[in-house]
Amino acid sequence: MTLRKMWFLLWSTTLIGAGITVVVGSIMQMFDHEFGFMDMKSTGFNMLNMALAGLLFGVFSQLGFFAYLTINYLALGMLRKKYLWNTLQAYCTLFAVGGLGYKLYGTSELHQNNWFFWVLPLALLMASIFVSYLKSKRTNNSAFMPTMFLLFVGTTLEAWPSMGEDSNPLTIVFMVAPLFVCNSYLIMQLHRIVNSDKADTAASAGTAL
Repeated sequence: MTLRKMWFLLWSTTLIGAGITVVVGSIMQMFDHEFGFMDMKSTGFNMLNMALAGLLFGVFSQLGFFAYLTINYLALGMLRKKYLWNTLQAYCTLFAVGGLGYKLYGTSELHQNNWFFWVLPLALLMASIFVSYLKSKRTNNSAFMPTMFLLFVGTTLEAWPSMGEDSNPLTIVFMVAPLFVCNSYLIMQLHRIVNSDKADTAASAGTAL
């Protein structure tokens, strides 16, 4: 991982986060007129503020991504067996699905929306399965579970601050959607960067010979 490639991930992920946040926020305003589009005194969800929030979401996603890579490296070193680490990640993912639903169900304002506490976890799970399938097809089958863990558990933890007592469904989706897209982008870029590094190393070795 070179500085140039890290810089590419940084600016591309933050721009994606800003773009997705603006799109999601604009759609939200169509359903909730309290989200003032240009009124700075309302909730602040105008295009500029949404873009700035999206930049932060992109950076936050990268922090979670590199934190997971560190945890993954340490876990593989301690457990030695990859299947043990994948089994643990599978258990944590299933636990997180139920935990997310329980968290949303227990929130007072969200409790009135008796559909949201199970729709969001299932939608996030289905989206995570889809991206994990694409990842495993483009790399190998062993990449499925780590991708699932990152996309569901990682996104849930990163979006946890939006799930307070005063939260509403739109506020949570406003944060979950950009984070999920950024996480998906990062995980789908990882194997390309790794393969590129291997190609660069082989080319350098060939030049040296």
